[in-house]
Parts: sequence; structure tokens; C-alpha cells
Amino acid sequence: MEAKTFYLHVLLFLFIFSQFSLSAPKRLLRKPSVLSSSASLSNAERLIKSFNLMPQHDVNVIAKGSLDAPRLVENQFDFSEIMGAGNTSKGPSVQEFGHYAGYYSLPHSKSAKMFYFFFESRNNNTDPVVIWLSGGPGCSSSLAMFYENGPFKISDDLSLSWNDFGWDKVSNLIYVDQPIGTGFSYTSDDSDIRHDETGVSNDLYDFLQAFFKAHPKFAKNDFFITGESYAGHYIPALASRVHSGNKKNEGIPINLKGFAIGNGLTNPEIQYGAYGDYALEMKLISESDHESLKKDYVGCQNITKQCNVDGGDACQLAYVVCSDIFNQIMDKIDGKNYYDVRKECVGSLCYDFSKMEKFLNQDNVLKALGVGDIKFVSCSTTVYEAMMDDWMVNLEVKIPALVEDGISALVYAGEYDLICNWLGNSRWVEQMNWSGQKDFGSAKTVPFLVEGKEAGLMKNHGSLTFLKVHDAGHLVPMDQPKAALQMLQTWMQGKLATPNGAESSSMILNV
Repeated sequence: MEAKTFYLHVLLFLFIFSQFSLSAPKRLLRKPSVLSSSASLSNAERLIKSFNLMPQHDVNVIAKGSLDAPRLVENQFDFSEIMGAGNTSKGPSVQEFGHYAGYYSLPHSKSAKMFYFFFESRNNNTDPVVIWLSGGPGCSSSLAMFYENGPFKISDDLSLSWNDFGWDKVSNLIYVDQPIGTGFSYTSDDSDIRHDETGVSNDLYDFLQAFFKAHPKFAKNDFFITGESYAGHYIPALASRVHSGNKKNEGIPINLKGFAIGNGLTNPEIQYGAYGDYALEMKLISESDHESLKKDYVGCQNITKQCNVDGGDACQLAYVVCSDIFNQIMDKIDGKNYYDVRKECVGSLCYDFSKMEKFLNQDNVLKALGVGDIKFVSCSTTVYEAMMDDWMVNLEVKIPALVEDGISALVYAGEYDLICNWLGNSRWVEQMNWSGQKDFGSAKTVPFLVEGKEAGLMKNHGSLTFLKVHDAGHLVPMDQPKAALQMLQTWMQGKLATPNGAESSSMILNV
């Protein structure tokens, strides 16, 4: 029986391969290991090196029954002793609002424990609850917490100072290490390593149920899902899972009001087609390069369509074939930062986020967080590789049902990002099939104002908004922190799309 199953898999692959071969780039078809893990590993390693990260482990999978497993409790931690002298915001002291870190056990896993940070709002605990999901896949949300929109910034001496534009100024803010194996999250069973959005969204839903059970006073607050990059997959899946759970009365109702995707990968078929056009528009490649990429995209598009019908091997093949389009552009712009094409990388180093790793692996910090001997995995190559079948799957299809039910969707993108560029994101938003598609397409593009100055351009109809952010790359809250905070606040208030909404809210941010 096993031999029969093996030959059926071989025949299936040969069929997929033959159907694809007429349009695939010939140079790829000559590669003998097109479905090997080497491509995903090399891209994962490039991601880690570009951030100057050096995780000690590939993934947090510990031995069953390990004495090193941390206690499953939530700790209120105090970073006051390591707050630096750079605190110039004159805001509340660390002790004046809640800081929590901890683990929740996931009931639909073998032994998974999900780690999180939670920061109560610096303004009012009746503010909305916002969860942030970082991408990768397989990168800890602590990346955003320390370098983008969290309460603190890390100084060179590893002390902390206030972030004047932390999103906790207007929300109760959660950062989660997910999928399992990422950051401080861990398991003792390999089967808990997720491979698709069903597994990822179910884990996150279970996490939220545990969180609101432990923090019932926040359960009635408005709830928003946010994140960037590969979270363009996570966010629609989680929003759909929460909405479904609410409709089926599956537990504690979660007051989902909206979700925001920043420079995300959501509809790969459309977004990979935009690579060549964006690169040409930004003068990164020549006209002849552009024409060549258009031909290669035909093969990418065909196999991506097949991936979204058949899954499995077709999705792995689509990842390899379509990644070659991006890699060809990178060969032409060697040294450019693909997260911000205005900048150059030094060797493989595009950003230096190493202070985060050093800080979180300090003994006194590990003790304060209550994680035992679990080491911090900044980005996991194991999780990255495990999600390869998920990469080319279109998650945009989950969004129409949400916006039709009045759940607010914000898609924003920094204009200088190549890897999840604004052009590809705007195209899938424009082409999304929903009742408001025609009206959204004909809606006027209007300026997004910050302190009376244009900080971006946006379109809106009904529950859907697209915002192109000026002078920003892939990491919008890091590049434009004031604009990002104002964007979040006005969007949550339902005022982002109004002509004077952004400008009128600027006074609130100064309190």
C-alpha cells in the first residue's frame, strides 16, 4: 500500500510538472531539485541576515517532559530598572499602567504554548484592543514591538526609553509570538508546527479566547487585528476565524471592528505580477528586463492558479517559480535594500535589529518575563520552511465577506518597499470581488494629512480603505511613526476616510 501511495504522488507531480512546463521559464525546469527545501531555506536565511539576527536555535521545540519548560502563568513584569535616561515623553511611569507577559496553552494542539506581551493603553483602558502580528513567516512580533510601534525603544547600551509614537498611546496592545516555535512560543511536539492558515488562525483564536478569559474587562472593547508582511496571510485568516466564531457563538464574543494589513502578501498571483511593473516604475530595471519578466510571469501565474485549486506540490512549485521573478530583480539591483529601495544594504545587512536579540536573551530579562530556559528565536527557519505550501495561497478571498458585514479593512503600504510593494497591494484591492468594487474603483484618491501636510494618498468606499504612505518602506511604523499612529487612531475612530478626519485627529495625539 505504501509503494502504491508513493507512485501516486510521483504521477501527480509529473502531471503537474507537464501541465506547467509549456510556460515555465526554461532555466527553472533544468534545475533538478525544484521542489527541494533549498529555495525556502536560502530565502529564510537571507531574511534573518538582512536584519542582523543570529537566533541560537532554529525553532523552539523542547523535549517532552523537559524540566526547563516555563510555568504557564502570566507575569506582570517591571522594566523600570532598565529604562534609560532617554525618556523625554514625560509620560506615565512603567508602574502606572499594566505590562504583562506570559503563556497560554492552546487546547487544540498537542503541547503548544503561545507567548505574548500585553500593554494597557497609556490613555484609557477602554481604548480598543489591538493585536499585532509580524510576518516572516516565522519572525517574532517583538521586532515590531521594539523597532516600530511598541511602547519602548532599545538604546545602544540595551536600556529602554519611551517611544513617543507607540500604539499603546491609543490602544491596549498585544504582541504575539506566532506561529508556534517563533520567539518564546514553544512546543514539545513537532506536529504543532503549522503549515497553513487553518492551523495558524485556530491557534490565534484559541489564544484570544484564553486572553479575554483572563482579562474579562477588555472583552467588550473594540478589537482590531493589525500586522505587516506575511501577516497579509495571517490577518484575513484570523479575522475570518474570529467572525465565524462570533456567528457560531463559539465562546467569548470578540468585538471585531476591523483589520489592517501593512505592506502585506495577500494575493500572490496579482502581487507577483506587479514586481516587474514596480521595478520599472522605480527605474530599478530596464525595459528589456521588464519584457523578460512579463514572459516569466505567465508561468508564475499559471502555476499559482493551479496551487489555489489543487494545493500541495503545485504550491511548492509556484513558490519556487514565482520567487525567481523577485530574484531576477535582486540580481539587477545588487546592494539595494528590497524593504526600502532608497537605501543600500552593506553585504547581507539591511537593518540591524540585533539589540532586540541581545536584550531579550539577558538573564535578568528572561527572569522578568518568566520564560525559564527558553531562548528567544527571533526568526525561525523551521517555521518559514513549514509554511511553504501556504505562501502562494490567495487570502484575499476571505476579505469580501468581512467587509460586506461592515468590518473595516485598511490596506496600507509604504511607497518605497519592493518586496510587498504598494502597486501590487493596490491592484489586488482594486480587483477584489465584492459589492462595492465598482464604487471603490471610481472613488477619488485624496490626501492623508498629518499636521496639515500630505503624508500619503488614500481611497475609500464603505468598509474598505487603501492608503499609500509617503516616505516609507516596508516598515511603515518605523519609517513614519507619527503618521502610522495617526493612521491607526483615525481609522479606529472611523474617521480616516473623511476629508478632514486625519487632520482633525492630530490634536488628540499630542495629549
